[in-house]
Amino acid sequence: MLYAIISEDVADSLARRKGARAAHLARLEALKSQGRLVLAGPHPHADTEDPGSAGFSGSLVVAEFASLEEAQAWADADPYREAGVYAGVKVKPFKRVLP
Repeated sequence: MLYAIISEDVADSLARRKGARAAHLARLEALKSQGRLVLAGPHPHADTEDPGSAGFSGSLVVAEFASLEEAQAWADADPYREAGVYAGVKVKPFKRVLP
């Protein structure tokens, strides 16, 4: 089943994001190589593709997991969580309708 992992950043998270980005992306690449990643990306703080020093307000990952517990465990082990980037993370079942 698909799950949405919706994360909200702490204030001024950009430096923390940069420090943990390589490890964060490696985990996403692993999901991608397994054919389980639907989409992933950050929410820019500003209404632009490149928010610069404004940074990001959070992230969204939609991926396939065997259960809600597995999705939650994956989210809990995110390097961004360990680096203190996220103030909170919600994991919810997701039903893809389109495309």
